[in-house]
Amino acid sequence: MPVDGKTTVGLISLGCAKNLIDSEIMIGHLQQAGMMMTPEPELADVLIINTCSFIDQAKQESVNTILGAVDDRETARPRQKIIVAGCLSQRFSKELPDLMPEVDAFIGLDQITSVAPVIQGLVQQDTDPHAENFVTKGPQYIPDYDTPRFRLTPQHSAYIKIAEGCNHPCSFCIIPKIRGRHRSRTLESVVKEAEQLVKSGVKELNLISQDTTYFGMDKWEESRPNPTSPVDSTKGESLASLLRALNEIEGDFWIRLLYTHPAHWSDELIQTIAECPKVARYVDIPLQHISDHMLKEMRRETSGDYIRDLIRRMRAGIPDLAIRTTFIVGFPGETQADFDELLGFIEEAKFERASVFTYSREEGTRAAKMGGHVHHMTRKKRWNDAMRLLQSQAELRNSAQVGRTVRVLIDEPGQGRAQADAPEVDGTVFVPQDLPVGQFADVTVTNWRGYDLVAG
Repeated sequence: MPVDGKTTVGLISLGCAKNLIDSEIMIGHLQQAGMMMTPEPELADVLIINTCSFIDQAKQESVNTILGAVDDRETARPRQKIIVAGCLSQRFSKELPDLMPEVDAFIGLDQITSVAPVIQGLVQQDTDPHAENFVTKGPQYIPDYDTPRFRLTPQHSAYIKIAEGCNHPCSFCIIPKIRGRHRSRTLESVVKEAEQLVKSGVKELNLISQDTTYFGMDKWEESRPNPTSPVDSTKGESLASLLRALNEIEGDFWIRLLYTHPAHWSDELIQTIAECPKVARYVDIPLQHISDHMLKEMRRETSGDYIRDLIRRMRAGIPDLAIRTTFIVGFPGETQADFDELLGFIEEAKFERASVFTYSREEGTRAAKMGGHVHHMTRKKRWNDAMRLLQSQAELRNSAQVGRTVRVLIDEPGQGRAQADAPEVDGTVFVPQDLPVGQFADVTVTNWRGYDLVAG
């Protein structure tokens, strides 16, 4: 199988940015082991599929990708080995080996750094009597600044995973059962990685974890009288102290804050963002709902009044802030009154960026066992109504941008992003073709198209 003694490996990465980092770490370890990577799955001796299983749609995409690879192997490369990694194999570690005997090995979240020896063992086998299952329970792994990693993002933009796992009890979410308890990296580790990235030319550091606002809190939470009390960085490392340390790194770059939880915001964090010029005026804060009834059933640890007050404080404390959020419609028990309250809140808050998801029933979650599940046609109608409102707000907001000068980071010839646009999920600013890729530029908005801006 191997060419010139080197095993050729292909990798398909599905799901979110947190999963993408896992893929980058696997590739880093494979290259360190002397293996060759190929972007063409049919040319690989071994194909890794890094899966997602957050909601039904993600699970189906993962399953379809695996089955498609199995079918392609029969015609294109009969001796190819297939490894399934990521959240799907972690979540269904007991069931998958029997359901997918054609797969050669399953690895979980704690095996991403040992993928090379797994592959070495597989390629030495002429036949596989059964699928190898390497998945272990209760993931504990978190990356460090010196973890081998090959970035799959553009050279000028990178993700930094500052923590792994989640401690929140959200009734709709399966992530804590998949990725384990929240575990933060050290502030020093994150800063060292950021310094390395900036020195290599990165202009945008995207901080991610399941809940970035919980950074450092797991290390001293037992000493707090109230588990949901605001973070005080004088008691230890926190997101605020991390942002201040990152802001001190020399260079011209953005620090973007993704995946925050409303329960752990504080005035200190708001003040920190306002006082750190390198922190982008952009915050991703999934709120999920505004109705007290829904927030309680979702176990979001917040109330409608708390959220409204928090948004007011964020806007007052951070000038020119762009807020991205997400909402869930059709959650079990959601009444028309609950939904109408959500529409009213969206109209009132006028979020710069927002998405809406219909509720996905996930086995193993508390919500899956609840009564009052909303009919799928009602869920779809509510999604359409909410998206229609958000689209009309986006059109008004973009039309108001015409004539303004904005700073953009050029992603590719003719396309860039402003501070209010995170990679992959937000809009694009169309710019002149001659602006250098990977650099900042000041441009004037001349027009708009849907969710995107046009600038000269």
